[in-house]
Amino acid sequence: MSTKVKPVELAKRSRLRLSRPWASLTAIIIALLWTTPTFGLLLSSFRPESDIKNSGWWTFFSNPNFTIENYNEVLYGSGSSGRLAEAFINSLVITIPSVLFPMALAALAAYALCWVKFKGRDWFFIGIFALQVVPLQMSLVPLLSFFSEGASIGGVTLLPSWGLEGEWEFIQVWFAHTCFGLPLSVFLLHNFMSELPGSVIESARVDGASHGAIFRRIVLPLITPALASLGIFQFLWVWNDLLVALVFASGPETSPLTAKLADMAGSRGSEWQRLTAGAFVSIVVPVAVFLGLQRYFVRGLLAGSVKG
Repeated sequence: MSTKVKPVELAKRSRLRLSRPWASLTAIIIALLWTTPTFGLLLSSFRPESDIKNSGWWTFFSNPNFTIENYNEVLYGSGSSGRLAEAFINSLVITIPSVLFPMALAALAAYALCWVKFKGRDWFFIGIFALQVVPLQMSLVPLLSFFSEGASIGGVTLLPSWGLEGEWEFIQVWFAHTCFGLPLSVFLLHNFMSELPGSVIESARVDGASHGAIFRRIVLPLITPALASLGIFQFLWVWNDLLVALVFASGPETSPLTAKLADMAGSRGSEWQRLTAGAFVSIVVPVAVFLGLQRYFVRGLLAGSVKG
């Protein structure tokens, strides 16, 4: 007769295995494999053009030679190889609202799908889940047509065209990233909220608390790890996005870092010293965000995995 292993005992066994010396050694090796190229990129970004083109970054230790000219050229220089400082600000302007909007809407939608009873709730959730299989590339053309021409049926205009130009293009980029990020965001937060103890929600309802009060005072504090995990995923996706930026933010006033780096790689592909500096500028913020929210990220991944 087979005996079932309790989740708590299984978690203890897993923790014991992961704390063994061979597991720690494996983690150190993986960390070195991931961080060594980044460290080499950092050193290369501070090396002069002659050094970076004639020798590898590891020779820096035998012949150290620093310069900040590479960063001055890419951040404040003119032409396609410079002005990354403006693109850096554009990336922040695009990314921050594109993270906050889907997180807020997904949290409200997930709460309604978990704790508000209405007809067709399960089918509505299945429909949102099914939207994840729609390729991003298939929705770009209809969405771009909606922005430029509006929506009409049988010659009757339902929604006028947005006609956004210049800095107003940020609005359609926010809208696009929010639409693309909502299905996965709702799915993740729904799964997390469904694991919350229903007795707490019911007790608050018995005490006369409205759904708004329950969401603000009970649910939001409990789902902070899940929101942090979702925020990291959405931030990395939007910050590193190139396709949506090229389609909806093609103007010089709204081009983010990814579009500028792609332009530099095409027009200045031989100037490695500028590419390394520009690449390191683009990864500073994602690394800082991940390190700052790391503890919440780990809690969000482990939440609900052990019961009993």
